[in-house]
Amino acid sequence: QVHLVESGGGLVQAGGSLRLSCAASGRTFSSYVMGWFRQAPGKERELVAAISGSGGSTFYAESVKGRFTISRDNAKNTVYLQMNSLKPEDTALYYCGSHRNTLIAITAKGYEYWGQGTQVTVSS
Repeated sequence: QVHLVESGGGLVQAGGSLRLSCAASGRTFSSYVMGWFRQAPGKERELVAAISGSGGSTFYAESVKGRFTISRDNAKNTVYLQMNSLKPEDTALYYCGSHRNTLIAITAKGYEYWGQGTQVTVSS
């Protein structure tokens, strides 16, 4: 069982930055792919970025490439999402998810564990 807790969300003006953190329980954190998803009202949950257990492989949605950076610190059991140049369309509830397979899953169905989410609101 993996317990995930997100933090770092908030209200920011367009063009601003936020850094989200997701702290995970357990002693095998480096065995898990970690992903950041977001879900806006009335929309499906979509993958924003993901990172392999070692940190050597990453995935980004086209809409955030060049603006968002995912990273992880396996010594601290934590994954981060640095979000720069934020846009109003980035407004959503952001979730951290994890799964054990080696290959990065790019849909929500591939993830086993979820946090409760942290709200990100970008004003224009």
